[in-house]
Amino acid sequence: MRVRLALVLFPVLLVSLAGGSVAQEPKSAGSSAAKEGVLQAADVGAKLFPDKVYFRGQVSPAQMRNTGGVRYVDGFLVLAALVDSSGYASGIKEKYQAYLITDVAIEIGGQALKPGAYGCGFIDNNKFVVMDLGANDLFQVTSTKDAEIKRPIPLQFIAAPEAGKYRFYHGREYVEFRRAK
Repeated sequence: MRVRLALVLFPVLLVSLAGGSVAQEPKSAGSSAAKEGVLQAADVGAKLFPDKVYFRGQVSPAQMRNTGGVRYVDGFLVLAALVDSSGYASGIKEKYQAYLITDVAIEIGGQALKPGAYGCGFIDNNKFVVMDLGANDLFQVTSTKDAEIKRPIPLQFIAAPEAGKYRFYHGREYVEFRRAK
């Protein structure tokens, strides 16, 4: 009985000695909550985005320098990274440019996307395609070309003029999205 009690209490003792606590107090409204906004590659890094991703039966490296996302005030994230799709068939390679991970339901061009991981890309005729992990098209929406963007980079997120909306860019092409209601 003493050995069993000691085995149960030992982890609690270690946490206490390390300065932690077993039960945490919920954060009050006045405590520092996450600030909503755009995340750059330096913000995302390997802490938030895996360096390798699974899509259509293969594991590919994510281009960590080409990552970005959005953090909502409640801490939920929408993240994306360009991927190395060199090992894929040409039909998939044309569409699969980025890996998209979302903690929350979002709406892209009027289409609902549930929380999860997806392949996506900007394709011909001003289209943006989202695919499930089996490379099956879920939907396509119209993308927009931004001729005014001063310094296009391979992948970036920018806050849209309308509050609560964000733009997901690949070069000059973008789609707007927002958190689903």
